[in-house]
Amino acid sequence: MQVIKRDGRVVEFNKERIIKAITLAMSQTPGGVDIDMANKIAQQVEKQFEDKLQTSVYEIQDAVEKKLMASSRKEVAQSYITYRYNRDVARKSKTKEVFLDIIGAKANDITRENANMNADTPAGMMMKFASETTKPFVDDFLLSQEAKDAVKGGYIHIHDKDYYPTKSLTCLQHPLDKILQNGFKAGHGASRPAKRIETASILGCISMETVQNEMHGGQAIPAFDYYLAPYVKLTFKEEVNKIAELLDKDLSDLLDYQPEDYIKRDLKGLEGKERDLQAAINNTVGRVHQSMEAFIHNMNTIHSRGGNQVVFSSINYGTDTSPEGRCIIREVLLSTERGVGNNETPIFPIQIWKKKRGVNYLPEDRNYDLYKLACKVAAKRFFPNFINLDASFNRHEKWRADDPKRYMYECATMGCRTRVFENRHGEKTSVGRGNLSFTTMNLPRLAIESAYKAQEQLGIKFDLGRGSEEFMTAQYKKTVKKIFMQKLEEYAGVVARQLYDRYRFQCTAIAKQFPLLMSGLWEGSENLKPYESVEPVLKQGTLGIGFIGLAEALTVLTGKHHGESDEAQKLGLEIIGELKEMVTGFSERYDLNYSVLATPAEGLSGRFTKIDRKEYGVILGVTDREYYTNSNHVPVWYKCTAEHKAKIEAPYHALTGGGHIFYIELDGDATHNPETIEAVVDLMDKYDMGYGSVNHTRSRCMNCGFENADANLKKCPVCGSEEIDTIQRITGYLVGTTSRWNSAKLAELRDRVTHTGLADNK
Repeated sequence: MQVIKRDGRVVEFNKERIIKAITLAMSQTPGGVDIDMANKIAQQVEKQFEDKLQTSVYEIQDAVEKKLMASSRKEVAQSYITYRYNRDVARKSKTKEVFLDIIGAKANDITRENANMNADTPAGMMMKFASETTKPFVDDFLLSQEAKDAVKGGYIHIHDKDYYPTKSLTCLQHPLDKILQNGFKAGHGASRPAKRIETASILGCISMETVQNEMHGGQAIPAFDYYLAPYVKLTFKEEVNKIAELLDKDLSDLLDYQPEDYIKRDLKGLEGKERDLQAAINNTVGRVHQSMEAFIHNMNTIHSRGGNQVVFSSINYGTDTSPEGRCIIREVLLSTERGVGNNETPIFPIQIWKKKRGVNYLPEDRNYDLYKLACKVAAKRFFPNFINLDASFNRHEKWRADDPKRYMYECATMGCRTRVFENRHGEKTSVGRGNLSFTTMNLPRLAIESAYKAQEQLGIKFDLGRGSEEFMTAQYKKTVKKIFMQKLEEYAGVVARQLYDRYRFQCTAIAKQFPLLMSGLWEGSENLKPYESVEPVLKQGTLGIGFIGLAEALTVLTGKHHGESDEAQKLGLEIIGELKEMVTGFSERYDLNYSVLATPAEGLSGRFTKIDRKEYGVILGVTDREYYTNSNHVPVWYKCTAEHKAKIEAPYHALTGGGHIFYIELDGDATHNPETIEAVVDLMDKYDMGYGSVNHTRSRCMNCGFENADANLKKCPVCGSEEIDTIQRITGYLVGTTSRWNSAKLAELRDRVTHTGLADNK
């Protein structure tokens, strides 16, 4: 017989549940527990429903009440009714408490799950209501039992679980040229193709905003400079024609003129066509600059997802060496340096400089001057971050310097760190592709369980955590490693199957559910009809198997983390190397693009820690903080040089094809030392790292605009205002106020230490 539960789930009848409920009720009465009576009533209820294939939990509870009322223990019936009522109230109370926190705009880990989301606004509150009610539905109806158990046990975390029922995908690298050249239709009315830089800029914004509403992750443009460059030339021609009309002159011979560069210059002393040409260039640069300002401003103010957050946007640029491409790069950097509104640091788009030897990295390279400008801007405004196209795993065999579409073979990234490049089902490219979904494993928990099991097998006992290495024999290390690798394989398999289940569910969507995304932006989708399944094109995306807390896991397994121990580092690389091999196997088995992701944990960093501390207590160097360390990073509290951190983290970049990032924390005001940014990029080049950025602090007076690098600035030294805005990086993106950070990330922020120098003294 099957039982239909309150939430609609169907489970097998279990007589023991009835016995447990009756004995609990009995324990609250003077007569105490009578196990024989409880067993007898349970058997009677089972017999009453034995001819039915299905019944509801309510019918069973009603039957139990009647049997108790007919027994000699009528007081138990009353206790049972009270128990049943209290259980119902408790179920509703949990939801009620969550909803009241949202209604009251309380700053807790539920309302501050995503620092880019303002959950205090009406639209933000509505999103949280939907999110908190959707997750249980996913648990009950869309997850396999093994996935559900793994989530409940704290072994894995399914990201964006609230979006699971929508069948939406995570992220996309927009092929913006398709929209600029063809226009698009979104809602009522259509947009015409772009003919000038202003229109191109606006269409880029609208494209990302519209698709953001069709997806649950970030939106990126993989070749911002290449896509917008043609519209610089069209704008230049427009300016030439304006001057010709104004002066009533024939300037047709200037229309095809190719400037060496688009640089504003004083017209003083210039005459004739030389003056007309420079005037056209000046006007073009002015319009490009305004368009870049507008793009950045829009990306910081246009709300998506029901109005509760701005678009999680990124742009990749830096390798277009044409005069028009260089103009786009220069003006977006200068606009970023100036800031938005009252000169505030722009939070979005996350900007990524594509570093490439022979293009922009060496002094003799065409775009080297723009690289120097990028470092100067990053020293003040955090962005751009840097992706290393020279990294061994980011190179493409088809890339050629003389190819006008070489951007198709340049790896691009999402600002947070998500990387999409390799492809089993088509061209190796980032363009028109993205992540489908990802799930993260809790490495510290696997390590803790492995350690206790190893101790049990060997008949030994010692406290886990920092300093425990003195108790670890060679036999123990061999045993615990073997157990851990078995658990890693077990839960990697659970994650792979869960991701495949979600993929199959996503494949049940039809193209019309994603009107812009599936109109040609997602690779291959232009061939789909509105009512056709998206299954044929989803295989272009990736499925990410993530991990968190390698540092803490190694502390359990070796007594130290990988930043302080060669033994730990060797084991860490072996663990993630094994995971990569497993993921390669999943790709073969399911014929999909599985990849290892160095998870950008935000709310998750504290969730796993709370679960593990509750079960295993405080373990020194493991559960003694409110958070686990992101992916394979050296712990934020560990003092070392930037080069040492680079040496340790770099080898993991080649193993984490789904995405990774390298950070350092700068000490002091980077504005006056952009060479520091260059030094970090040099480290990326030296140690074959894929993606990196620099963390520092910018505090700004909202009244007069004064800025400095004091993270504790409370009062402006110029005007005395206490309206201070402090910018900090939470994972891969910036947040203008830490009031939206959850408690775990705030704890991590307090623990962050600056790196004592760029290079090792060795």
